[in-house]
Amino acid sequence: MRLLHTSDWHVGRSLHGAELLREQEAVLSGLADVVAAESVDAVVVAGDVYDRAVPSADATGVLDRVLTRLRDAGAAVVLTPGNHDSARRLAFGAGLMARSGVHVRAATGALDEPVVLRDGHGEVAVYGLPYLEPELARHELGLGGRAGGTARTHEAVLTAAMDRVRADLARRPGVRSVVLAHAFVGGGVPSDSERDICVGGVDLVPAAVFDGVDYVALGHLHRPQTLTPRLRYSGSPLAYSFGEAGQHKQVWLVDLDAVGLAGVRDLALPTPRPLTVLTGTLEELVADPAHAGAEQHFVSARLTDAVRPADPMRRLQTRFPHCVHLEWSGGGAGGDGRSYRERLRGRSDLEVAGEFVTHVRNGVAASDAERELLVRALGAAAREELAR
Repeated sequence: MRLLHTSDWHVGRSLHGAELLREQEAVLSGLADVVAAESVDAVVVAGDVYDRAVPSADATGVLDRVLTRLRDAGAAVVLTPGNHDSARRLAFGAGLMARSGVHVRAATGALDEPVVLRDGHGEVAVYGLPYLEPELARHELGLGGRAGGTARTHEAVLTAAMDRVRADLARRPGVRSVVLAHAFVGGGVPSDSERDICVGGVDLVPAAVFDGVDYVALGHLHRPQTLTPRLRYSGSPLAYSFGEAGQHKQVWLVDLDAVGLAGVRDLALPTPRPLTVLTGTLEELVADPAHAGAEQHFVSARLTDAVRPADPMRRLQTRFPHCVHLEWSGGGAGGDGRSYRERLRGRSDLEVAGEFVTHVRNGVAASDAERELLVRALGAAAREELAR
């Protein structure tokens, strides 16, 4: 049996305000071509199908069309919610969709009830673990009375979930097994675009929690990576932050033979619109021929002008229409590494106010008359402060 492991679709996500639905549909619909070309039996999606709990109508339309294409290509689909999804909303119509070969595994109480697929060697049990919020899941998993707060960690609830999975497998001798899980597993390397499940390290789950199954399809981390041969993150199908610029996106093709995992190989995904970070002065970025290749990319511009340029985003977008992010690292932006307080130390209120005027007027200093107005305003403010 051949599985296609993917995750973290985040349908409906934007990049610094730029909508990505067109790019998402292009890449995800293209998975149907992979299904046909590689004779894939099932596509597994390990969480964060949508980017938010209440997706837009356009986002649900994209998912509907993508799932239809995958089924038309001949693959069953198994998907689970992540920490971004609403499990209840994602599972709407799950019973009806299962009849068409799209299986949504979103109920904590039923996580040990697998989707059973069959090939020439027999059965493959695919367990979909929905994202387990410890405070909510611990009661459903029988951990409510555990002392010391240990039940309130991702390790605790995922251990309990996997215990149930292993118990069910024990009743299915000879059945091969696959688990989908959305978690931060020890050894994984995060990217800028993941939003933390929680803080303080209680989200970290040891890899040993998932012992006892043939393959674990992980989601949550957006960088594709291999923790062990049978424990892998597919990563997101698109880059969702400029920290991922140049990162190669992929899926895993997972083969199971008669006894278990036979092999895994990566398959690169296309990049509809690459992400590029450009650094230089505004004039350099809008004029340098070396940047011609980035003109249709999503662009993050880091300006190094000594003085903040006027209306830089409009000027950049005349050349780079998909420039969506801008930051200024020039002299006035604290590029010397000193803190704001250190830069102000020993300077008068009039000097600070004068520099502010120069800054907002793109280098034009205050005139003598304007400085006199500043002196009066600062004096009035001082008197008012003393009168309080």
